[in-house]
Amino acid sequence: MHPLPEPLDQSFYNQSTLQLAQSLLGKLLLKETDEGIVAGFIVETEAYMGPEDRAAHSFNNKRTKRTAIMFGEPGYAYTYVMHTHCLFNVVSGSVDDPKAVLIRGVEPYLGQSVMEKRRPKARKLSQLTNGPGKLTKALGITMDDYGNKLDHPPLWIAPGRTVEDEQMNSGPRIGIDNSGEARDYPWRFWVDGNAFISK
Repeated sequence: MHPLPEPLDQSFYNQSTLQLAQSLLGKLLLKETDEGIVAGFIVETEAYMGPEDRAAHSFNNKRTKRTAIMFGEPGYAYTYVMHTHCLFNVVSGSVDDPKAVLIRGVEPYLGQSVMEKRRPKARKLSQLTNGPGKLTKALGITMDDYGNKLDHPPLWIAPGRTVEDEQMNSGPRIGIDNSGEARDYPWRFWVDGNAFISK
């Protein structure tokens, strides 16, 4: 068994949300579960810019039990359920500046057989993790991970592989049609040509 990759230092998360959404591309997302460690390289992200972003849960500084973690320090897990799927976000922004980065797609790296068991409906490899609800199911990320600090197990992010600027693309976010002008902001980032992009 290889030694597990060391988590990124907490200081990694102290960058602007748009920068963090790009810096997370290529990083390794790991989850330790009873069935073993599963992991994938992050290949698609979306930035949510907090109080001024109509598509963000924290728009207008809305603070609820669900969004409370976003008002704290960056580098924590913000999970929530949408249409029965658990979605995973990295909290960004400073204290009382509630922003987050949604992880939309990962490329399997460790524990692929475990992922296949958890995602029996996936007809091909890319369908295991090419969407924000699929990747959480495949990796075993649940609401129990809400509020976990991302610099230690069971859920952590480690250095992965380098994504050069020319390999990166950006465009409008997905599935936020009712958010006015915010739906057109080019705040989705992805690794160009990767098979595990959600759309």
